Amino acid sequence: MAILLVVVATDAWVYADARHQRDRGAPVVLTIGSIRIESPEAWLLACIVLWVIAVPLYLTGRRS
Repeated sequence: MAILLVVVATDAWVYADARHQRDRGAPVVLTIGSIRIESPEAWLLACIVLWVIAVPLYLTGRRS
């Protein structure tokens, strides 16, 4: 149960932070081949589906 709470809280934070970054004019963008994750909604979906992979990628992309 605690793990689920951490996953949901992290997903919510990624969505809120991605919106904030986009509104500031500096969206967090990830491009891998033909796949491009740019919108807060796309980041949220990626985190829901592949949390273990998407959250570290978001944090890496956020730093650049």
